[in-house]
Amino acid sequence: MENSFMDNSYSVKVGEDFDLKLSKDTISSLDLIKNGEGSYHLLKDGASYHIKIVDSDFNQGKYTISINGSEYLTSIHTPLDELIQKMGFAVNAGKNVDSISAPMPGLILDILVEEGQEVNEEDQLLILEAMKMENIITSPRTGVIKKISVSKGDAVDKKQLLIEFQ
Repeated sequence: MENSFMDNSYSVKVGEDFDLKLSKDTISSLDLIKNGEGSYHLLKDGASYHIKIVDSDFNQGKYTISINGSEYLTSIHTPLDELIQKMGFAVNAGKNVDSISAPMPGLILDILVEEGQEVNEEDQLLILEAMKMENIITSPRTGVIKKISVSKGDAVDKKQLLIEFQ
């Protein structure tokens, strides 16, 4: 299966005002030299930039960087991050959710929980086959399963209710 939706570009947001897309080719063509742990020198269009990574949260894609002494909060999103967001999944968005709906049309391959069962955040709830891939749907929060609205073997539509929490 070809991943044509993955355009190999990264969305970079610096502060509140500056958004750009960088392709892997653009990144690899940069005149960037690592000159220490988390420290870099960049030459771009005849200008010299001293860049230091001050703080990083890789899992969230958030970094505080210093460019020539000025600090900026940046976020970097890969094509996969953007796909996950478009599919309706978002990091930390599910802390207060009451239910889980299908992120895409597919087939329920397996249900890994029962009504009344206590689950923790990230516990596996069910397996949804979509686009010839098995997708494990995990719990967005700690809670108790109130109702399971589908059965193994069911075909589901995008946004169809799958599981409700108490």
